[in-house]
Amino acid sequence: MIPMVDLKQQYQDLKHEIDQGIDEALTNCHFILGPNVSAFESEAKEYLGTDFAIGCASGTDALHLALLANGVGPGDEVITTAFTFIATAEAIAYVGATPVFVDICPDTFNIDLDLVEQAITSATKAILPVHLFGQPVDMIRLQALCEDRGLLLIEDCAQSFGSKVKGKMTGSYGDCGCYSFFPSKNLGCYGDGGMITTNSEQVAERLNMLRNHGSKERYHHDIIGFNSRLDEIQAVVLRAKLNHIDNYNHKRYKVAQQYNLLLAKTKVITPHEDKVGNHVFHQYTTLMPNREKVMQHLQQQGISCAVYYPIPLHQQKVFGGTYTPSLPVTEDIASRCLSLPIYPELESQQIERIVNAVLEALDE
Repeated sequence: MIPMVDLKQQYQDLKHEIDQGIDEALTNCHFILGPNVSAFESEAKEYLGTDFAIGCASGTDALHLALLANGVGPGDEVITTAFTFIATAEAIAYVGATPVFVDICPDTFNIDLDLVEQAITSATKAILPVHLFGQPVDMIRLQALCEDRGLLLIEDCAQSFGSKVKGKMTGSYGDCGCYSFFPSKNLGCYGDGGMITTNSEQVAERLNMLRNHGSKERYHHDIIGFNSRLDEIQAVVLRAKLNHIDNYNHKRYKVAQQYNLLLAKTKVITPHEDKVGNHVFHQYTTLMPNREKVMQHLQQQGISCAVYYPIPLHQQKVFGGTYTPSLPVTEDIASRCLSLPIYPELESQQIERIVNAVLEALDE
């Protein structure tokens, strides 16, 4: 069986460091906002090149708290993509704002910046791009647009940890960068976890309060907050993995390049790299003819595959009653996309086996 992601080998490679760190945390019995959380936040902000990094309970919470901390609320519109996981738009709805979905580029699958500009109205408060599958959005252009129009820029970096645009990390361009540490992510923990980056001391202070019941001094509550703190044990895992993230991303890139080579001159359209920034391949997402047939054959061969995302957000029941724009590119990509297994430890012969199975299905 070849899974979409295999975390077992990564754990074995880091087992001594992780186990030792967890044992020390258990011995110290400082489980909530403990020394490992503080250390991880410090190490992460240094790696990402931001002034502040605030851990929280999940990537969804990261988006939610970032919007709140920047004052997005009822009556505001937030422009985003419909081709993403629902958390992106959920967070907008959580704060009472309206998600405005625009179409995507047919090659990168990222939000179309020409359409973003056209969608701006007097009610627009923020733009929330998603660096989908690890391919960064053109942040130079988008940052300039937001500055020109006086708009907030909140980056969804759930799938792009370690990706750069012109030498700067994704998550360091906007007013906030939002990260998920779900286990399958390029930098993942062993449960839920998230983080928000910012260069604003005021926003960072508010984020620290929001994640901790609205408090900056124990039993003193200045605002209504949440219980959204990064777990100390998860911080141990993240600290161990952060030291290897560049190597992990490099190995993912090598896996993607082997896929590209083996699938060249076939009916499969491989992921596009626009060279705006470096793709870190959280997913290896193709456009696949006869998708259902290929999926069935791969499953019969013990090879995992997945469709990210089969139903765009503007077509979801929860949003469809209110937001019904026509997004033809998004709808077309959703009908053809298929993600193949990718993780740093995926071996060359496994990649060959996966590609051979895909081509067998297409030749039948």
